[in-house]
Amino acid sequence: MKTYMMRKSEIPLRNEWDVIVVGGGPAGCTAAAAAAREGAKTLLIEATGSLGGMGTSGLVPAWCPFSDHEKIIYRGLAQKVFEALKAQMPHVPEDALDWVPIEPEKLKVIYDDLVRGAGVTVLFLTQLGSVETDDKGRITALVTAGKNGLMALQAKVYIDCTGDGDVAAWAGAEYLKGDASTGELMPATHCFNLGNVDEYAYLNGPLLHANNKNSPIFDILRSGKYPQIPDSHICNNMIAPRTVGFNAGHLWDVDNTDAFSVSEALMNGRKLAAVYREALAEALPSAFGSSFVAATGALMGIRETRRITGDYVLSVEDYVGRASFADEICRNSYFIDIHGTAKEEKQEGGKPETIKRYGPGESHGIPYRCLTPRGLINVLVAGRSISCEREVQGSVRVMPVCLAMGEAAGIAAAHAARLPGHDVHAVDVPALRRRLREEGAYLPELAGAEAAGSSRASSSGTRSGGVLYH
Repeated sequence: MKTYMMRKSEIPLRNEWDVIVVGGGPAGCTAAAAAAREGAKTLLIEATGSLGGMGTSGLVPAWCPFSDHEKIIYRGLAQKVFEALKAQMPHVPEDALDWVPIEPEKLKVIYDDLVRGAGVTVLFLTQLGSVETDDKGRITALVTAGKNGLMALQAKVYIDCTGDGDVAAWAGAEYLKGDASTGELMPATHCFNLGNVDEYAYLNGPLLHANNKNSPIFDILRSGKYPQIPDSHICNNMIAPRTVGFNAGHLWDVDNTDAFSVSEALMNGRKLAAVYREALAEALPSAFGSSFVAATGALMGIRETRRITGDYVLSVEDYVGRASFADEICRNSYFIDIHGTAKEEKQEGGKPETIKRYGPGESHGIPYRCLTPRGLINVLVAGRSISCEREVQGSVRVMPVCLAMGEAAGIAAAHAARLPGHDVHAVDVPALRRRLREEGAYLPELAGAEAAGSSRASSSGTRSGGVLYH
């Protein structure tokens, strides 16, 4: 690649922050709110004009399950966000916990109120441009670009909630990306909303989801009239009056760490939304005959990019063993949801599941050490790019888990900001867990594991340390 030498110049510096959070998705919102709640002066940087990420700008039409099929397990700020939105959606049953629809405009305001109520300063329409570091694994400044031009921002501790691990990777953290042998990433999906849908016909018509063997999506595919529709993936929910949200189809070879790649995908996705509308209008005219494309996601639905290597790598064995950890900061019960290659998804039945789903009441822990990048001092990672094996990333990447991880990262960052050297690896983990429990987090007692665990986050890079929780 050709290079261009920039002219030496000074840029404005803002250095009054204790904690800077980059990325205003679910993890970023709870991280910022939790850090500010702990008394840290907190800045939240977001590239778009609204908070919420995939649940708002990305138009994902429903929350993944909040329960382990017995009880809600993503609690604390996660539960507050979830229940605040549900209370504003009268068509959603009060006791609904799983696959609950999302009305994105209402959720945007809920996130606004969450962070502003905690005292967070929000900087919208601002892109991360560079991460400045010293030679000891410490971030010294972030360089951003926005309507103020280039600006340097400094804090004691930084939280990477970009989803792609941009902050940590640009600071020099080790990371893995995609399939270990091919490098292939899970396909993306460009979500969209159809308006003017006949509610009665939609709600009383055939189930569109591909789990229904008689779904009209299979008739659409067999007809050959809509070759642009790639496969049978078609999750959908009534998100508002006469409005149905779709998480449908796959776009392969999309890399969200490459702006050229995702730009092309967004244009392709917008065209694909119109094709889905035409196909559904023909297949189900009573429901969709008068519908129109009301919105397409401002964000591409990205499932996978970098996984930052932390002090612990959460493994498939941990997932299968329902492991618990002395330093766990939340629990997770979502199934391993890996969207496959074009060949796998286009075959009958789609990509088969190879790891059995959890039964009622079952979950695994996520250690704090998965949030602490190996080799970096004042950086935490929360969200889909935490330290884990690829299969496990297919489970921990979804919004309820990210909300829970974000709150833990925010509290930890505020605590680290008060330590000499601001070392996130030196955070008092029992104190972190106590604060999480005080704020309502679901952290069951671990039958001796806590007594055996270290009071500090290990920096050894070990993969051992899980204990079974029953």
